[in-house]
This record gives sequence, structure tokens and C-alpha cells, in this order.
Amino acid sequence: QVQLVESGGGLVQAGGSLRLSCAASGSILSPNAMAWYRQAPGKQRELVATITSAGSPNYGDSVKGRFTISRDNAKNTVYLQMNSLKPEDTAVYYCNVVYPIYGSRWGQGTQVTVSS
Repeated sequence: QVQLVESGGGLVQAGGSLRLSCAASGSILSPNAMAWYRQAPGKQRELVATITSAGSPNYGDSVKGRFTISRDNAKNTVYLQMNSLKPEDTAVYYCNVVYPIYGSRWGQGTQVTVSS
């Protein structure tokens, strides 16, 4: 059974940095796209960043220039380096991994809170 374990969330002051990790396990197939989404209270879940199996990233407009997505294919792990954090970045961040055959899988979410 595929499992995604996220870590790295927490409380940080505005202007600070955090690094999220999401480790995937339980699959004999390598993941295709890996991504981070976030959901703030009262808002819809939004795409933060994606990265292809070849390492090509794409970012939501609100995080461009501040966040960096990366992956370690040997460890089946995706990372999100978040710099220059703003209070509006406060949300639950979810890892999403797309597998061939299995389809999409979600992590349990990790809370990121940015204080002003």
C-alpha cells in the first residue's frame, strides 16, 4: 500500500524559511509527477508547485521566486523549500504523488503557520 509521509511544517515568522519533505513508500512503481498543494481555512485547495519525473518544475503564481520544489528519485522523496514566507502562506500543505496504474495519492497534510 502506497504511503506518503510529510514532515517539516511548523510556526515561523514572516520572512523566514521552512523546508517540507514528503517520502513515498510501498510502491514497486516509480512516481511520475510529484506536487505540493495547500489549503487555507475557508479556501479551496490550490496548487503550489509540481515537478515531473525528469525534474522539470512548475509553480503557482503566488510562490514564484520564493519556493523551490525538488525531488530525490532514489529516495522517492519530494521537497519544498519555502523562503521569504508571508502570513498568507499559512495553510495545511499536502503532498501529491501520481503513479502509473495506481493514480494519485495524497499525504496527510502538514500545517505551516507564518506569523506577522
